[in-house]
Amino acid sequence: MRAIIIKQYGGTEQLDIQELPIPAPNPGQVLIQVKAFGLNRAELYMRQGSWGDVARVSGIECTGVVAEDPSGRWQQGQKVLALMGGMGRSINGSYAEYTCVPASNVVAVETGMSWESLAALPESYATAWSCLHGSLDIQPGQTLLIRGASSALGQAAINIAANAGVSIIATTRSPEKAEQLTSLGARQVILERGQITQDIRDLYPQGLDAVLDLIGNSSILDSLRSLKRYGRACLAGFLGGPAPIADFNPIRDMPCDVYLSFFASFMLGTPEYPLSAIPFQEIIQLAEKGTYQAAPAGVFEFEQIRTAHEMMEASVARGKLVVRINT
Repeated sequence: MRAIIIKQYGGTEQLDIQELPIPAPNPGQVLIQVKAFGLNRAELYMRQGSWGDVARVSGIECTGVVAEDPSGRWQQGQKVLALMGGMGRSINGSYAEYTCVPASNVVAVETGMSWESLAALPESYATAWSCLHGSLDIQPGQTLLIRGASSALGQAAINIAANAGVSIIATTRSPEKAEQLTSLGARQVILERGQITQDIRDLYPQGLDAVLDLIGNSSILDSLRSLKRYGRACLAGFLGGPAPIADFNPIRDMPCDVYLSFFASFMLGTPEYPLSAIPFQEIIQLAEKGTYQAAPAGVFEFEQIRTAHEMMEASVARGKLVVRINT
C-alpha cells in the first residue's frame, strides 16, 4: 500500500510517499481502507517533532470502508469513520491507503456524502460537540465566545452552537474571514489581538456565560477574565502554539468563581469518552441538509500532501482541508 511517512522531524519536505505492507489487525482492531482524511494542526506538531516521538505514519482521522474486522462486528465494505485512538501518535495513522484502528474508535455511518465531504466531519465535529455539550454545557440563550473561530474546529463549534440556540461572539485574526463567520451563525466578530477582555466587557459588562478557547495558552487567561461569575471556559486548541503559560499562578492570574477545563480529542474512544456519546449520524444529516455548513475548504490528492501541509501551516485556509485517496 501507499503511505505518507515522516522521514525525520522537520518541514513539509520530510513527508514522503512510500510503499508499506498492508497492516494486519490485532484483536480489538479494525482494518480500514482509507478513502479520505482530514488534516489537523496536531499533525503539524507531529511532523515537526514538537510532540516527541510519534508514529511514522501520521493522521488522526479518516473515512473509509471496513477491510477486515477480526471480531465480526463490522461487515467488509461497511462505511465507517475513525478518529484518534493513538492514530498518528502511538500507532500508524490515516495518511495511508489502509490503517488499523482500535474498534472503540470506529463508527459505522450511513450517508450519500462524498468521501471528502464526510472526511471534513469526524475530528472537528466530535471535538466541538464534546466541548460545547460536555465541558461547557451550553444552554439556549447563553452567550458564547469562540476564540480562533475561523479554524476548522472553530467553524464546527459555530455551527453546533448556533443550531443549539446560543448567541456567538467569534474572533479571528483575519478581517476578510469575518463575513464567513457571520454567515455560519456568529452574531458578532471581533478581530483577535490576544487581549480582548475590554472589548468583551464593553459589550457585556457582566461578562459571558462561556468561552471556547482554541488559541491556547497564550490567550486563556484573558479569556477567563471575560467570564461572568460561574462562567465556564474550555481550552481545546493550540493555534497560538504549544508553549506553556509562563510563571502561571492561579491565585494571581485567575478570577474568582469561574470554571476552567481542558478537552483533548485523544480522549475520544476511551471508556470515559465513548464515541457512542456523540451523535455522528445526526451531525452527518445536518451537514447533508446544509444546516451545518461543513464542506471542506480545500481537497487535495494524496500526492499533494506537502502542499496541503504548507497551506495548513500558513493558516490561509477558510476551513477544513481534506486529502482523498484514489485507489
